Amino acid sequence: MLKYPEIDPIAFAFGPFEIAGYSLGPLAVHWYGLMYLAAFLGTGFLAARRAARADSPVTRAQVEDLIMYGAFGVILGGRMGYVLFYNFDRFLEDPVWLMKIWEGGMSFHGGLLGVLIALWLYGRKIKQPFFAITDFIAPMVPLGLAFGRLGNFIGQELWGRPTDLPWAMVFPRDPEALARHPSQLYQACLEGLLLFIILFWFSAKPRPRMAVSGLFMMGYGLFRFMVEFVREPDNHISFDFFGWVTRGQVLSAPMFLLGLIFFVWAYKRRDASGVKSS
Repeated sequence: MLKYPEIDPIAFAFGPFEIAGYSLGPLAVHWYGLMYLAAFLGTGFLAARRAARADSPVTRAQVEDLIMYGAFGVILGGRMGYVLFYNFDRFLEDPVWLMKIWEGGMSFHGGLLGVLIALWLYGRKIKQPFFAITDFIAPMVPLGLAFGRLGNFIGQELWGRPTDLPWAMVFPRDPEALARHPSQLYQACLEGLLLFIILFWFSAKPRPRMAVSGLFMMGYGLFRFMVEFVREPDNHISFDFFGWVTRGQVLSAPMFLLGLIFFVWAYKRRDASGVKSS
């Protein structure tokens, strides 16, 4: 069994400060927030480099706005997805809870929907096709996912199910003090690093429109579905079907199937038109 590296969720703090006789702070900066910052900075850097390609639908000057739209989509969509997909009963009891972002809680699938809406709006603004924008940004998304999962690991949340494997960990915040799968690290490696490598390799050459987006959806849907077998389900939900299907799998399976449809359709359209890429 591995020892959990007890990392303080607070990276550093400022203060307290005294301004005009009022005491403020201390202001704590959490690792989770820094992971989000690293995700947006890394995505922006890679997007700026990618914008230099001849087939890019956006210019370097437009990358900053694109990342800003995406950031708003992630935060708003992620929060709404967490509330509606995983805590709908609580939302019905207290609708204002939806706005209490400071209490934590984000959903990838909700964040994805938020980003897609944001990219659609931005695509309309710069008069570029929706899938041209999603194909452009998709290879950078897994990098942000990797940072996010590292944030989950540091924050000791979304841990795995009990196991006796040699790399199992006991998370100090776990009230049961069980040796568990470090599923956050599995996700950081699979839907983060590995998917990032696959998409960057695949998108290095021009591909039919929708193909890169479809591959991202297939890759994430497959990896997330797999990890859900060792990730601890939410206590208030447990399993949705058959005593083993989790809410994450319910949301990821359609994502994989839709990605497969996009991927096949992209190549069928290319073959039918005789055009190698778009």
